[in-house]
Amino acid sequence: MENYLKYKEYYGSVEFSSEDNILFGKIIGINDLVNYEAESVEELRASFIEAVEDYIETCKLVGKEPNKFFKGVFNVRTPKGVHRHLAILAEKKKMKLNELVNKAFEFLIENEDQVLN
Repeated sequence: MENYLKYKEYYGSVEFSSEDNILFGKIIGINDLVNYEAESVEELRASFIEAVEDYIETCKLVGKEPNKFFKGVFNVRTPKGVHRHLAILAEKKKMKLNELVNKAFEFLIENEDQVLN
């Protein structure tokens, strides 16, 4: 079961407000905050698609890159024991720790549904 929306290369969150009795979400992975809402799943999907199309068009009009920029660098905090184990594993495999972690990331991306469900 997926609890997100996908259209073109964009993803959107799906949330529910019991207080307002609506479904709502936002486009994920962009530089701006773009929300959408609806009363049914079908309407939410249509609202999401409309929000994506409007966002892309607005970015074109103002000459802005729609996707969030990622440098490819971020800090990962992990327990000391995990860090040690990974460093030893990398050394045993004659790899740099960064290479090992990137291989793990690639595996996670390729097996997202099996690993994270």
